[in-house]
Amino acid sequence: MTKKLWFQTGVAILLTLVIIRMFMEVKGIFSPLLIIGQTIFLPLLIGGVLFYLSRPLLTWLESVKFPRWASILSVFVVIGLIGWLFYALIGPPLTKQVNTLVKNTPEIVKEVEQFTKYMLSQRDLLPDKFQDTVNDATGKINDIAVSAGSLLFKFIQNVFQGIFLLVLVPFFLVYMLKDHEKFAPFVSSFVKGEKKKWLRKTLSDIDDTLRSYIQGQLFVSFLVGLMLLIGYFAIGLEYALLLAIFGMVMNVIPFLGPYISVVPAIIIALIQEPKLAIYVAIIMLVAQQIESNFITPNVMGKSLDIHPLTVITVILAAGNIAGLWGIILAIPTYAVIKVILKNIYAHREGIKDAAIKSV
Repeated sequence: MTKKLWFQTGVAILLTLVIIRMFMEVKGIFSPLLIIGQTIFLPLLIGGVLFYLSRPLLTWLESVKFPRWASILSVFVVIGLIGWLFYALIGPPLTKQVNTLVKNTPEIVKEVEQFTKYMLSQRDLLPDKFQDTVNDATGKINDIAVSAGSLLFKFIQNVFQGIFLLVLVPFFLVYMLKDHEKFAPFVSSFVKGEKKKWLRKTLSDIDDTLRSYIQGQLFVSFLVGLMLLIGYFAIGLEYALLLAIFGMVMNVIPFLGPYISVVPAIIIALIQEPKLAIYVAIIMLVAQQIESNFITPNVMGKSLDIHPLTVITVILAAGNIAGLWGIILAIPTYAVIKVILKNIYAHREGIKDAAIKSV
């Protein structure tokens, strides 16, 4: 019985739970390590994203006989040029829209409150069952608004706390670009034989998965933001650039991001001119249909192969466990775990097939 897969899996799960429980009991001992991890988490994450975005350029430069140091220097020059162009072209109008939005925020809040009060004042005209539904929905909306406001405040707070840590990003990026080929050999040097081959293959698959996700997701988000910007400008929506950038950033969150990003756009449209809200909803619907049916399949293909229901479940669970960072990192983390499990299963099946053939 001990050789059965279900038994070994059950034992592995129990041991994992015991280790987690023991870690929670003695977590005070590891608090310095947790502090160090929290300190380097944001720079390491940003450095990793920049690494996967810039590695194709590094590979191309080395293919045309650039030395490694010159390729890395060229990558930093390109990143600097892109940052400067972004600031020069988008910085002034974006700053103007942000300042205008901050100035008009009290008036926007007042308009939203008046609209909510008007809608609630009309609920008496509805049947009793509909009134109960409206009351329940109002309570849920208030809870969601409070949670969203708290989440946004924490996000802004984390952003300001992390700004001074961004000085570490170039250092992480330099060493990733310089020594990324050495990581897999170093990790696999602790094992030998078939385990070494399996570990190298698993690390390669994880690398391919992260590369496909990061490069594909950011490119898709950029295209979605561009479509939203064109649509918002076409209908004359105020704060079009700011709302399009917000939509682009939120699109990084799979499935739920577009629905989050359309809420402020609809609110602004209702205040500016109610019929614009319909146009905003149509623009978002068209952009998402183009993205889900044409852009994403051609850019990312079947690299992740995750069912939409799984995406929703993983995001909601990760959000409850780890907040905003959990939502952002849920899908790539799940994809990495899925790759590891698939490789474990394939390895076991290979051993089983070899045993059967030998018999």
